[in-house]
Amino acid sequence: MTPDLRTRAEEHDRLLVSRLDALVPMLMDRAGLDAWVLAAREYNEDPVLQTMLPASWLDTARRRTILVFLRSPGGVQRMAVARYPVGDAFPSAWDPELQPDQWARLAELLAGADPARIGIDSSGVFPLADGLSASERPELVDRLPSGLSSRIVSAETAAIGWLETRLPEERSRLADACRLAHGYLRRALSAEAITPGITTTASVEWWLRDAVHGDGYGSWFHPTCTVQRRGGPARGSFAGEPGETVIEAGDLVHVDFGIVADGYRTDQQQHAYVLAPGETRAPDGLVTGVASANRLQDLLVAEFVAGRTGNDILRRARAAAGAEGLDGLIYSHPIGLHGHGAGPTIGLWDNQEAVLGQGDYPLWPSTAYSIELQARAGVEEWDGQVVQFMLEEDAWFDDAGCSFLDGRQTELWLI
Repeated sequence: MTPDLRTRAEEHDRLLVSRLDALVPMLMDRAGLDAWVLAAREYNEDPVLQTMLPASWLDTARRRTILVFLRSPGGVQRMAVARYPVGDAFPSAWDPELQPDQWARLAELLAGADPARIGIDSSGVFPLADGLSASERPELVDRLPSGLSSRIVSAETAAIGWLETRLPEERSRLADACRLAHGYLRRALSAEAITPGITTTASVEWWLRDAVHGDGYGSWFHPTCTVQRRGGPARGSFAGEPGETVIEAGDLVHVDFGIVADGYRTDQQQHAYVLAPGETRAPDGLVTGVASANRLQDLLVAEFVAGRTGNDILRRARAAAGAEGLDGLIYSHPIGLHGHGAGPTIGLWDNQEAVLGQGDYPLWPSTAYSIELQARAGVEEWDGQVVQFMLEEDAWFDDAGCSFLDGRQTELWLI
């Protein structure tokens, strides 16, 4: 039974405090920060600040909320320069009766701590670490004494680290979300959702949306259902997905799908084959194609080594694939609190060389990824037609290596 909202909120807030206690001091050390200031106004929330709010705040900052982390001999102090305490994690450090000016109170706190490096969420590389708005930044900088404002630096490393790093207990939560999403995906790629000759690709997409939202979960992108068939047109780029198509016997059906469960995102792609009259199994060429995509997955995750950048991993995996004669594309990304999450980008479908900026970020342990790719192979039974076998499964990386959170598709589903 799914816990009620109050129980889930209490668990969210407990986990939040655990994450703040365990991660922020480590991440500030990694980034070389003595202070970290996050500021946002209601309805224009910094993506990092948003993940630090209590469940009952429903992701809104309430007027202006300023969260402050200050290094001290005893560790890292947390406080909110806001009219209200921000849950149990951030006690209020501002009394408007004593100091009516919110920015002046922030300046007092920073002057008292005298930090050498003050981090703010500003980044030209990662949008998720660029949450200090164009109007808030000059307010913050201009209202600090020049001796403090000159110490402001980007908190990009701390911000990305906060968003990407998971506690050990979060692995099971991610796995649960993947298991749940796999259940919906299996049903969508079955006779429950697909009647050949009647059901359209758009119908499958909306079946998934209805099923997920009917059970109280969320979506972070609209599902995509496409088909490849013997003699049919080749798929083009991802920028121009084909329109609504009736699913027929003999089709290879593909679905790209993800959910939001207790704040965690999933992202998965699988295939099903619609049996033609007289068939009891998929054509061997399609079976072999899925195996090729699985092999490409193996080669990719084998290159996950802490400290390697996304571009390093991409280059090594592509070289290993080429050595085995595999033709494919790799376009994997971090996942967790966001679908296209914080961390290293490992290729793009339209860039298989090097992704500047986000691809230069290194791999850290206790992080999660969508292993997204495709193998391309000619199918003998389809007169040598080249078919794209597009698979995506969520995986966990730690000191033991990279492994799938809830398994992966190794055989075509049959309809």
